[in-house]
Amino acid sequence: MEYALLPVMVVVMYLVMIRPQQQKQKATVAMLASLEEGDEVILNSGIHGFLTAIDGQVAWVEVAPGLDLRVSRSAIAGTVAASGDDDADTSGSKASGTKASGSKRDGKKA
Repeated sequence: MEYALLPVMVVVMYLVMIRPQQQKQKATVAMLASLEEGDEVILNSGIHGFLTAIDGQVAWVEVAPGLDLRVSRSAIAGTVAASGDDDADTSGSKASGTKASGSKRDGKKA
């Protein structure tokens, strides 16, 4: 009886811990592979910007007009929805309802 419980525990551990992590990793790899120039992205550090160039594992992110950051492609946490909806983004976070000034791509204040 004691030995029959061990395989059940292994299966439960796989279903609860390992499988969700594998699915999340596959989704992240797919998101990084689908990045294109012009996409609005969020970096792991919380910085928002627009992709201006991708060169292998290096990405250039414009965070302000004329200010590009060179970051590792793996530093990109997610993309922001392309529509005008401020609440829709892939990171799962929501704004507090106030819009930061200067958040438009063209540099004009909101």
